[in-house]
Amino acid sequence: MEELVLVERADGYGVVTLNRPKAMNALSAELRNHLAAAIDDLEADNDIRVMILTGAGDKAFTAGLDLKEMGAQQGGGPALAIASDDPVVALDKFSGPIIGAINGVAITGGFEIALACDVLIGTPNTRFADTHARVGILPGWGLSQKLMRLVGASRAKEISLTGNFISAEQALAWGLINHLVAPEDLLDKARALAADMLSCVPDTLAAYKALMDDGFAMNFADSMALEQSRGRAANRRVGADDVEARRQAIQQRGQQQK
Repeated sequence: MEELVLVERADGYGVVTLNRPKAMNALSAELRNHLAAAIDDLEADNDIRVMILTGAGDKAFTAGLDLKEMGAQQGGGPALAIASDDPVVALDKFSGPIIGAINGVAITGGFEIALACDVLIGTPNTRFADTHARVGILPGWGLSQKLMRLVGASRAKEISLTGNFISAEQALAWGLINHLVAPEDLLDKARALAADMLSCVPDTLAAYKALMDDGFAMNFADSMALEQSRGRAANRRVGADDVEARRQAIQQRGQQQK
């Protein structure tokens, strides 16, 4: 039997692949359990500081909850499926950046998993849809709030209250994905971004992500106070020699990027 979640460890990052391509990588209860375990393992590995999340095949990142499984459940149905083994909670436990390599459609719960990533990369095969309103259920993994904050309330309402798909090109124009590449270049682009992130100061990488995420949930004044408080505490631990050594490396890298 094939593994439902594949994990590849590379130099400082892990690649997690949802592996049910014949079922559009649908999120069965068993797959959600395996995904949570894989994320816990990567978080516990001190050598892994960045995660890449993708789907097997070229059709689907993930089509969301397994509707066949959900329809067959007795005494719980959608409420039980949404509440149990929340994959977004599992992803939130990973302290480093998560790069979503969206290789195909990301539908409903799959859309919510994409929104749990920090950076999204797509291909011409990438499409997003929120079909909650068409199935007759409300979201429970963050879509109603996160999408509005990312693309604006009006665009988010159009997506969610029609259930229409948006293309990769539209997603790029609306700021939902950062990069649009050929399918064969998707993982290479994700690995390159991971390498860029890994070249930053290790402790700062996770701390900066946490600062941005925590501040985003606050009003502007409180988020600025949070930045100043955490910044003062962290920056006291950085010596002049550290700054000088890193300055030279930054200058060299900047010259290479011209």
